[in-house]
Amino acid sequence: MDETKDKSLETEEMHEEHETSKKERRNKHKEQVDALENEIKDLKDKMLRNAAELENFKKRMHQERIQDRKYASKSLINDILNPLDQLDRIVNMTTDNDLLKNFLIGFKMINDQLFNVLQADGMKEIEAKGKPFDPNVHHAIEKIEDRNQANGIVLEVIQKGYTYKEQLLRPAMVKVNEWSEENGKDK
Repeated sequence: MDETKDKSLETEEMHEEHETSKKERRNKHKEQVDALENEIKDLKDKMLRNAAELENFKKRMHQERIQDRKYASKSLINDILNPLDQLDRIVNMTTDNDLLKNFLIGFKMINDQLFNVLQADGMKEIEAKGKPFDPNVHHAIEKIEDRNQANGIVLEVIQKGYTYKEQLLRPAMVKVNEWSEENGKDK
């Protein structure tokens, strides 16, 4: 009977070992499944982020193309501003010579047409004379003290300034009225 008992104990121990190894294998498989599920979750997250980044990149590139088309003429206009300023000065000069006056009238018409084309494309002259000084669109090159005029007002435009659509092409070069009650007093 002892033999039977021993065999039954051995069988029981083997059964317990078998159950324990089954549980260990199950736990090991569960851990592997959990690890794979976490990896899948991480990969899905990365995929969604990459898809969102790609979509944002496409939108940004589309906006840049729109901006490039919108401001395509900006560089050209900026390059021809100085020659146009020279032409404007020439056609507005005074003369007593009738032949020269006739030529200047013709050149003035051409000059006006050029400025009309540029204005139709989005170029605008910055209004400065008699306006308050604005450092965003005006560049002060000289201060004048005239107590008959308001303080901080642009008195004279040395060089016209221009904007192209919403962007500054060139600031207006101006002389600004600046005076103070303390000027000339020892304070």
